[in-house]
Amino acid sequence: MYHQFTNDYSESVHPEIWKALTDVMSEQNRGYGLDRHSQEAERRILSCFGIPMGAVFFLGGGTQTNMTVISFLLRPYEGVISCDTGHINVHETAAVEGSGHKVLCVPNRNGKIDAADVEKAVRSHADEHMVKLKMVYLSDTTETGTVYSKKELTEIRRVCDKYGLLLFLDGARLGAALTCSGSDLAPEDLGKLCDVFYVGGTKNGMLFGEAVVFSKADLAREFRYQIKNRGAMLAKGFVPGAMFERAFDKDLLYFSMARHANEMAELFVRLVEGSVEFSVRSVTNQQFLRMKKEKAEKLIRNFGCELWTDEGETQVIRVVTSFATKEEDVRSLADYIKQIGG
Repeated sequence: MYHQFTNDYSESVHPEIWKALTDVMSEQNRGYGLDRHSQEAERRILSCFGIPMGAVFFLGGGTQTNMTVISFLLRPYEGVISCDTGHINVHETAAVEGSGHKVLCVPNRNGKIDAADVEKAVRSHADEHMVKLKMVYLSDTTETGTVYSKKELTEIRRVCDKYGLLLFLDGARLGAALTCSGSDLAPEDLGKLCDVFYVGGTKNGMLFGEAVVFSKADLAREFRYQIKNRGAMLAKGFVPGAMFERAFDKDLLYFSMARHANEMAELFVRLVEGSVEFSVRSVTNQQFLRMKKEKAEKLIRNFGCELWTDEGETQVIRVVTSFATKEEDVRSLADYIKQIGG
């Protein structure tokens, strides 16, 4: 069977993260994230992102995190702006809207939100007869594998400050965004530009887990109540704590795992350039190919590539590399694509 390129969480865990878990296997720890591993992980994450006065909380997965954070920060009559391809709009079964908050979508621009569209949306919701827009939600990497530049994020921050909006960044693939060749963002920039973001572990070498980072601890006051209320508080909170503690050790394994995934995607692009059409010019570990239907179906069947868009005679499929993808896996896929053609 060929290596599968379905997503970046098919493999269970990076060996170093697993070792960190086995090292604490015989320990007894306090529950609910009050253990020493979670506290040390918080310290390391805040140091990495340059926000010593912030706060960190560990949750189980991305949808849970988005819903818990957004419903905590917004009042009942407030809503959140997302681009139409945003995860909270497309892939989360209306979890945010189920919590009582409207998701107002604006057209994506290469998978991203544009600052001018944010301003237009806010100005069109002018009084109490419409939902009050209070937050901008964006993803980095985006759902189409693109990334925000520092200039783009700064412009969105400027609009947020102008209208009193909160900026929340979905970092399910934050490692890929910060280590790709197309990004000029540094970890410290997120602490300065975002009110809250999360550091995704599920899609970057961990068994599970996302680290929610508030740039100012005051904004997170009573967030633990919200975590418990939403059923998101882990009794064995020391498990993600130990994983993130290792991921943000001195060698910053978190970023090296993501960098490897990006490098495997870059290798794939180089190998198939000219043999197949890319529907999006992604610089991260998600690549999107447009192929004739029968050939796309072969890749889906043999390599687990996901059908992204059905265009009738042609289909867009997604190829995803991970921390565990090997060079020979990529070469095998590239050779197969060259053999069948686009």
